Amino acid sequence: MAKILVAEDEEAVRSLVARVLSINDHDVKAVADGSAALEALSLDQYDLLLTDIVMPNVDGIALALKASAEYPGLRILMMTGYAEQKRRAHNLDVLIHDVISKPFTIDELAAAVERTLAAE
Repeated sequence: MAKILVAEDEEAVRSLVARVLSINDHDVKAVADGSAALEALSLDQYDLLLTDIVMPNVDGIALALKASAEYPGLRILMMTGYAEQKRRAHNLDVLIHDVISKPFTIDELAAAVERTLAAE
């Protein structure tokens, strides 16, 4: 079981991701944007940050940069529905484990999370 923070501005996606990860025995906190994610990270320790790239306030790229600087052991997995944002995130290969494309299946999400958690 891992402690996972999900940052996703679309409520339906956020709810689905949190439910899938909870069913897979993870402890999940889900927030609506990068600002809320930074606050959650300051209050608790997480094994994985799963974040959307395009969000209001603090986007996923800025969140990943700040989170990786402040919490170096935190694994980061990103998700996006925009191809150009996926390319932008891959410029951060040192900081993030992977970027999964929306729409994704439940199995694809679960597999990406497990791969990220298993990564050294």
